[in-house]
Amino acid sequence: MLSGRRLDLLDPSPLDIEIEDIAHGLARVARWNGQTVGEHPFSVAEHSVVVERIVGFIKPNIERKWRLAALLHDASEYVIGDMISPFKSALGVNYKDFEARLEGAIHLRFGLPARTPAEIKTLIKKADRACAYFEATQLAGFGRTESLKFFGRPPAGLELKLEPLSHSAAQALYLERFHQLARGA
Repeated sequence: MLSGRRLDLLDPSPLDIEIEDIAHGLARVARWNGQTVGEHPFSVAEHSVVVERIVGFIKPNIERKWRLAALLHDASEYVIGDMISPFKSALGVNYKDFEARLEGAIHLRFGLPARTPAEIKTLIKKADRACAYFEATQLAGFGRTESLKFFGRPPAGLELKLEPLSHSAAQALYLERFHQLARGA
């Protein structure tokens, strides 16, 4: 990692994980494999910030730690990249175990339980799918009907305008939101 840490991918240690490495990596991983409109790809870092905000929209009084879990929901992709769910399934259980070990180490590093409770995982997934709906319709060329079929209807009243940021701006946004959550904001 750029921080100088060496992360053992088969047995990741929370001690080898730095938020700056996560933000740097996620800002350079493109959602939709970069197949989006605009000068910049929509990064996983920016996506993660939007998902965390949607979680707060859906459940305004949710504990700060679960908002942090939402921000970190794709953090493992700083190392392994962004793969679509059907491809992850095709790779099999070993991939899912690998991803779960890395996610667990990331969570422990930042004071979260290694495993996110099912209720919170469901909430984050709902926010993730809502974000994907807006990404699909605004950035990836999907029509509204097609997006509804794949991602479902976003929560009532939720309106988003997505603006893909440069790598450096997405990285800064992610770090800023992380530090706000870490401070309890």
